[in-house]
Amino acid sequence: MGPAKLHAAKAYKFTEYFEDEVSRKRPYLKKEWCIQVLENPIRSEPQEKNRFRFWRVIPEFDNRIIRVVTLEDRVTIHNAFPDRRFKP
Repeated sequence: MGPAKLHAAKAYKFTEYFEDEVSRKRPYLKKEWCIQVLENPIRSEPQEKNRFRFWRVIPEFDNRIIRVVTLEDRVTIHNAFPDRRFKP
């Protein structure tokens, strides 16, 4: 199954915070990278306030690791940033 079909299977959304703040502070982060992180994370775990965090290496981003935080539904993306402290 190609990425287009995977994206169609889940309707990923972005919070207003992501659209207004994250996109403004980190315009270099692509939404498609955030979706890649959710679809094939190297690790995921719950965090406070019923949110979940996911990590993945993004080859197009100099093999840096991005952390994506979702709401409890795991498809609404709330935050994303390069995570230099991540230890696999």
